[in-house]
Amino acid sequence: MKRILLLILSLGIFMNAQAQFPAGGFGGGAKKPTVFGRITATILDSVTKQPIDYATVSLINVKDNKSVNGGVTDPKGKLSLQNVAPDAYKLMIGFMGYKTKSVLVTTTPAKPDQNLGTIYISSSENTLADVQVQGTKAVIENKIDRMVYNAEADGTNAGGDATDVMRKVPMLSVDVDGNVQLRGGAVRVLINGKPSGTMASSVSDALKMIPAEQIKSVEVITSPSAKYDAEGSGGIINIITKKSNAQGVSGTVNLSAGTRQNNGAFNLTAKTGRLSVNTSLGANLAYAQDSRVLFENNTRTDSIGKTNITNIFQDGVSKWSRNGYNGSFGADYDFNAYNNLSSTIKYNNFSNGGPGSANYNLNGVQFRNISSMDMGFNNFDWNVDYKHTTKKEGEEFTVAGQLSSGRNTTEFENEIIGSNFPAVNNDNTGKNKEYTIQTDYTYPFTKSTILEVGAKGIFRDISSAFSNNANQNFDYNQDVASAYGVISFKLSKKVNFKGGLRSEYTSIGFNNAQGGVQKNDYFNLFPSAIISQTLKGNATLKLSYNRRVQRPSLAYLNPFRNESDQFNIRQGEPTLDPELSDNFELGYSTFVKGSVINASVFYRRTGNVIENSILSIRENGFDKTLTTYINVGTAQTYGANVFASYNPKPKWTLMTNLGVNTYEVSNTQTGISTGTFLNYNIFGRSAYGFGKGYNFELFGVVNSPRRTYQGKTDAMVFYGASFKKDILNKKGSIGINTLNPFTRDLHIRTVNNSVTTVGNKVSTLYQSTNVYYPLRSFGVNFSYSFGKLKFTEKKKIKNDDIKQDQQQGGGGMGGVQQ
Repeated sequence: MKRILLLILSLGIFMNAQAQFPAGGFGGGAKKPTVFGRITATILDSVTKQPIDYATVSLINVKDNKSVNGGVTDPKGKLSLQNVAPDAYKLMIGFMGYKTKSVLVTTTPAKPDQNLGTIYISSSENTLADVQVQGTKAVIENKIDRMVYNAEADGTNAGGDATDVMRKVPMLSVDVDGNVQLRGGAVRVLINGKPSGTMASSVSDALKMIPAEQIKSVEVITSPSAKYDAEGSGGIINIITKKSNAQGVSGTVNLSAGTRQNNGAFNLTAKTGRLSVNTSLGANLAYAQDSRVLFENNTRTDSIGKTNITNIFQDGVSKWSRNGYNGSFGADYDFNAYNNLSSTIKYNNFSNGGPGSANYNLNGVQFRNISSMDMGFNNFDWNVDYKHTTKKEGEEFTVAGQLSSGRNTTEFENEIIGSNFPAVNNDNTGKNKEYTIQTDYTYPFTKSTILEVGAKGIFRDISSAFSNNANQNFDYNQDVASAYGVISFKLSKKVNFKGGLRSEYTSIGFNNAQGGVQKNDYFNLFPSAIISQTLKGNATLKLSYNRRVQRPSLAYLNPFRNESDQFNIRQGEPTLDPELSDNFELGYSTFVKGSVINASVFYRRTGNVIENSILSIRENGFDKTLTTYINVGTAQTYGANVFASYNPKPKWTLMTNLGVNTYEVSNTQTGISTGTFLNYNIFGRSAYGFGKGYNFELFGVVNSPRRTYQGKTDAMVFYGASFKKDILNKKGSIGINTLNPFTRDLHIRTVNNSVTTVGNKVSTLYQSTNVYYPLRSFGVNFSYSFGKLKFTEKKKIKNDDIKQDQQQGGGGMGGVQQ
């Protein structure tokens, strides 16, 4: 209760500060111009006099040579830049295969609008635009604390889902199930800066629910400031979906069909005057296909004068399907130039599962197992956001609230035919309610010196109930109170600094029939700092440090025994401690004539690392395997990452993402020492535009073997291609795509070893799993856009504080991986 009162007091302080400084903040600072105008122009080819659609335009302030605005031309070559403050600018116009053109333009309070008329740009086979452009706008943008992958600028994404998009994002590695890592570390995935109830249950399943055509861009935040929740040892991934802020009505329609999955998406925005409303609908269906699993489990138990050996072999097939749908509705209203209110409602529903069967060999005796698994997720999110700005440019005060309510279900049953083992079945229903309130205040002392402060409270209430075993019921409460302060300023003309401190108090209480009521409270401070220097030739050098936390989610904590496989039981551990990591990064990036290079080296030290742990247990006279989670020890990780994009010809783009990092975990108390291993991931892409709207792409992914303290998963390789043609005056497109066309299955092999000592008994366990996952697919896709699309992202609540179970496909209520 004291912590809640402290949170309310913090919120009151920030709101009171805003009330006392409604127009000027904390200090005197010059007032910025209150009149804003627009710059319009039409861009044509100097020879053919035809419009240049999707040319990239950047508005650069003459005084400091910094970009302050920008956009792309529409299919008629028209450009309109809004909210331009009176000043002197250079308008830089670039397009692949054309010379970059600079036009001087000045706006004044008396004449804030400027129509530049027609601007001609000339073609050049030997000159590339200063900004990388492939048909639309820059695919990659580099900022001080993040890298942005503009998915809507990459025409080869049509027909896939968010998992396919993630494979192309710099610095990310994605396995075949859709589990995402950022430079070998866990990540927090947000949608439009906000958490998703389904994401909280299963990241991989949630990503499969989002059609690729709904994604505008993906932000990879490797150095989050103290303003962000401290979740994610590797960093934060923010998926921004397509919206529109243009007057009138606009929208998109996307459809895809294939041998593996089918997607549909619809987005619509209408704006008139100060009111804007938007809605989106999406659905996906993945056909049921056979996944083969070969499993071997050997247990040797030695006690005084006695040795017992148990061998289990399984050869089985599961036939799972996946389907889901999602929808949202949002409204945004500007009361005047300084006050804005917005609200969004989102709902999603997703289910997967199906029947399975396996032949068992238990110590030479043959049996057959019949099984079934079904999992469902549905979630409702509602947020309300208020923003107040002042006449002082950059000053902003926001208050936001959010309600999330979710329901997850897991149903499983299995029966071993012809044996004395009893049939097993259970139903699990999990309910989650989450309330969030936060306030943020930004005050610019000068144009380059900016203060940001804020406070936030998150209140979670989770329950998990089981149909035929009340002893496994689980109630979990987690409250997080936090406050932060961030300051950014210039150390010199070319050196910028941004640093801050975040404090978080976490109060946890959980209750189950076996363990009773237990508490686990902790307080942490999370500093962050970034120094960046601008170098010659559009290059940037960055040095950063931050501390992060990784709290275990319900999938890790729930003590429910999932016996969908009677001999391989899964169970959470409610007493887990959170991971704490310190991250250091040195990065370099440059843009050279349309080419992009981003390179970084990093070091991360993580305490209380959470990993899967297998051990041998003996029940009813038979040796079984229990998989749970433990805090293994401390990990030290060294790594490097290189992202590069190069255009050998104006219409040909080569792209690669290379990542390497070490794996090493040690624990002096338990004697665990894994030694040092090397992990790597490689992504390669070649895209070519043939002209007249034809585009072709090839890509491939290689993920090295992955280690845990007990085992190893072998390397994975997959590849694909796509072909697209623009139609309907470039408002639509149609294409075909394929994934792993020459190999039906992706073979995934994992081997684990463990030794368990109980009294005088020593159990040695060897476990081998071979999964043959059906990956090959062929598909067709169609997309159509109407109206003029222009996106503006509002400030939203960002709950990014929970460690996700990226090893389990089922997520929060005891589901198991396919």
